[in-house]
Amino acid sequence: MSAFEVTGSCLCGQVKYRVKGPERVFQYCHCSRCQKTTGSAHASNIIVDPAQFEWLNGENHVGRFEHPEANHFAVSFCKRCGSNLPWLTKSGRSVVVPAGTLDDDPGIRPRHNIFLANQAPWYVTADTILQYDALPTKEN
Repeated sequence: MSAFEVTGSCLCGQVKYRVKGPERVFQYCHCSRCQKTTGSAHASNIIVDPAQFEWLNGENHVGRFEHPEANHFAVSFCKRCGSNLPWLTKSGRSVVVPAGTLDDDPGIRPRHNIFLANQAPWYVTADTILQYDALPTKEN
């Protein structure tokens, strides 16, 4: 765990927040709910104490969905652009910060993957497929 301070925001910029470390954990979650909410193979989540998180702007633009069958899952999003945003767990003991919404590098890295039993069948690790620094051209 490392001390850090970083801001984050949604795609349209209406919502901004600040989070301070140290983190409890930085992890990739492969559960089916995280796949649905991110539209990807996994969520990249940093979990912190609520006292380490604050909304800077646009909190009134934040929507929330709580899955009725889940004890620990919710999702927050910008009502304008739909970006995932940090959310307070139902217990109120943790804030889950989607790492992709950070504005800068927090200087920490994920420690582990969870719910690999639910891993998307099409998922392959990034280092096993072709890589480009930008959008590939027809020649690629």
